[in-house]
This record gives sequence, C-alpha cells and structure tokens, in this order.
Amino acid sequence: MENTLWDRLSVDVRVEVDRLIAAERDVQAITLMRERAELPRPGLRDCVDVLNQRFAVLRERSVSPG
Repeated sequence: MENTLWDRLSVDVRVEVDRLIAAERDVQAITLMRERAELPRPGLRDCVDVLNQRFAVLRERSVSPG
C-alpha cells in the first residue's frame, strides 16, 4: 500500500490500526493514527483515506482463497 501517512506509522501502530479497523472501531483507529504518526500531525481527511484503504485491503484478504 502506498500512502505517506501509512509509511509514517511504526509497524506496531499499523498492526493496531488494522486490528481496530477489523473490530469496526474506526474512530479509535483514526485517533491512534493522529496521535502516533510522526510530525506533522496528520489531518482527519488523511486518516480517513488510510482507513478506507486499509479496510479495502483487509476485506480483500478475508475473501481471498488460501
């Protein structure tokens, strides 16, 4: 996935964001991204864009065979 905000998050934060998205805890996922990204603090729109991209990736993984 190519996204500058996603790249600014640590691996641990990425795992937690994915876990929150899978648990349908979108607000908490956005809050985590805003709090834990390297400066400058990301805007809400950037976080929502990442949320939507990660949701699509996770959905694709859950329906892919194998």
